[in-house]
Amino acid sequence: MENNQDPTIDFFIRQTWHKISRMYNQQAAEHNMTISTGYILLIIDKNGTPSTQLGPRMGMEPTSLSRTLKTMEDDGFIYRKVDEVDKRKVLIFLTEKGLEQRKISKKVVLDFNNKLLSKIPKNKLKVYFEVMVKIDQIAEEELQKLAQ
Repeated sequence: MENNQDPTIDFFIRQTWHKISRMYNQQAAEHNMTISTGYILLIIDKNGTPSTQLGPRMGMEPTSLSRTLKTMEDDGFIYRKVDEVDKRKVLIFLTEKGLEQRKISKKVVLDFNNKLLSKIPKNKLKVYFEVMVKIDQIAEEELQKLAQ
């Protein structure tokens, strides 16, 4: 950073996520996907997932999620079906093509995860997760304050 200032905690989170995101997007592009489509493929349950659950789990705004789901449907990765019990609910399912793409996404994520696990000691990862949970809690508290 400029002016010899120490980078802030959120700076490192953003910088690291940006690199991870670029890495995943480059790999996803080889399979005509994006990081968002890859994550959605991983989240969708075999019994169908309500579209309303995807946004919060992905951290996506509804308009972005709608566009991504539309693209995934056009690409033949997913299909939508009205819930037989609750007709107001729309469930998202994977097609055969979506299941194949899911395998690719899962392999990419697990390969990177395994690289991290092989290079970072378990005791340090334990502390990392504790810190990230705390940061998430603090961010949630701040969001609640802003919403009031």
